[in-house]
Amino acid sequence: MAGVRPRGGDVVGDLRKLTASFVVSGPCGVAVRDRLKHLTTKDERVLRAVGAHQGALASRDLKVRCAEGLEHGAQTWAARKRDLTKESSSRIAGAIAKATHDQWALARRCQAAHIQNLAAGIRTLRHRLSLPLGEKGTKRAAGGYRSKNEWFRKSRRLATLEARHAAAVADWQAGRVRVVRGGKRLLNTRHNLPEAGLTEDRWRERWKAERWFLAADGESGKRFGNETIRVTPDGEVSIKLPVPLAHLANTRHGRYTLTARIAFAHRGAEWADRITATRAVAYRIHLDTERGRWYLTASWQRPAIQTIPLETARARGMIGVDTNADHFAAYRLDRHGNPVGDPHRFDYDLSGSAGHRDAQIRHALTRLINWAVRAGVGAIGIEDLDFTGEKTREKHGGRKRFRQLICCMPTAKLKARLVSMAAEQGLSIVAVDPAYTSMWGAQHWQKPLTTPHRKMSRHDAAGIAIGRRALGHPVRRRTAPPPHDRSDRAGHRTAQAAPGDRGREGTRPPTTDRPPGGPPPNGKRKREPSASNTVRDAPSTHRWVQDSLMCTG
Repeated sequence: MAGVRPRGGDVVGDLRKLTASFVVSGPCGVAVRDRLKHLTTKDERVLRAVGAHQGALASRDLKVRCAEGLEHGAQTWAARKRDLTKESSSRIAGAIAKATHDQWALARRCQAAHIQNLAAGIRTLRHRLSLPLGEKGTKRAAGGYRSKNEWFRKSRRLATLEARHAAAVADWQAGRVRVVRGGKRLLNTRHNLPEAGLTEDRWRERWKAERWFLAADGESGKRFGNETIRVTPDGEVSIKLPVPLAHLANTRHGRYTLTARIAFAHRGAEWADRITATRAVAYRIHLDTERGRWYLTASWQRPAIQTIPLETARARGMIGVDTNADHFAAYRLDRHGNPVGDPHRFDYDLSGSAGHRDAQIRHALTRLINWAVRAGVGAIGIEDLDFTGEKTREKHGGRKRFRQLICCMPTAKLKARLVSMAAEQGLSIVAVDPAYTSMWGAQHWQKPLTTPHRKMSRHDAAGIAIGRRALGHPVRRRTAPPPHDRSDRAGHRTAQAAPGDRGREGTRPPTTDRPPGGPPPNGKRKREPSASNTVRDAPSTHRWVQDSLMCTG
């Protein structure tokens, strides 16, 4: 969303110092999914039993890990894994221990973000409470409160935040985190089932399915890249059962083979190459309780790909994209920063469920990338948005709609998905500082590009500003003229292209040979002065002849 200025950066005068543009690193992992069709009743019963058993082990291990807190180390990790191995296997125990530690680490990062958010709110409240009533604010700091009543209510709000901050800091220092296997949101849904459109039985089925553990990490060198959940090239799926459930096996070595067959339609060839070469592939089986369908997700890591230099990404031009609450505003620019063609708009709807929002973003990005491929550019310029410090209620108090807007913007997921999808088409992503792009774009580009047949919005102009910044050009069309006068005799403007570039901006000759002193066409004057009416400054197309006798014939 152009014009929303994130925190960070140095302030120089009235303007914040802009951070340098950079090429975003490519994706480091791949995940594909396929449905497990035509499962028998016994297959589903075995999957439910294995998921419930390993889910109970994961819940118990998470409790132990949270109790350890900051005392966790290699020895405690090994002890936890030994306890899990007794009731499963060494590989399953390793997968559970790793998943537990990742969940604890995620909760730890969320706790740090919560502390930072509380601290930002406390700073804002203290600043505003210290000002006289009714004092006006500035662009960088809010003013005083409007009345004594509001001042009193905000002072109580400050006390509440300070208490929450103290409790959160104490938990952080002690290493205490609060984690819910299955999700805190689903847990709280139990208290308002009618509003969620669920019955108690449906909620309990969903709760159990979310707490199951049916996953296995890949192992390079093992048969088909995974020893616990094995998928053969022809799509046969088999599971290594834990020790207490070994009696349910239908094949040798305590394995259970499902009747379903897998055929990954997307990246199937890449997946087949990996398992044929016995390279690691991780698998996860989960149940969609709303549809009653089982799915298998395969994932693997990609080697780190070195990003191309920034100058290489700029060589074939750029598409500048302005991210907004309901659409992408995109404009194509050549390598000199000149707009080409008309603006493009790619709409999406971020209301509804998380799945609906994700699908809307994915479809909009698909249309954007397909247009970029047809245009022949080498990169897409996008804002490096970060609303971490912009969501506080104290900072944007009465601007409730704006706070809802920035909270609904999936900036991190959007950037990750765009990078992943663009890499498949050979496009690079250039991230730029979003400061002032909306304001400067509207100031320098909206009105000049507006015609009777082309309507330019503020967001379209912001797309041009983002693209020019990604290309390394200033946002404004040209800098101030040289100090002498309006001609170019003091040198080209700094925003112009280099002298060797084709089509560069230069002094334009007169469009017509008009008599000295005659009116210019359309009443407008070109950049080069009109022809002079003196002999010394005669127009170049006139030839002056001086004879001793006048020609009278």
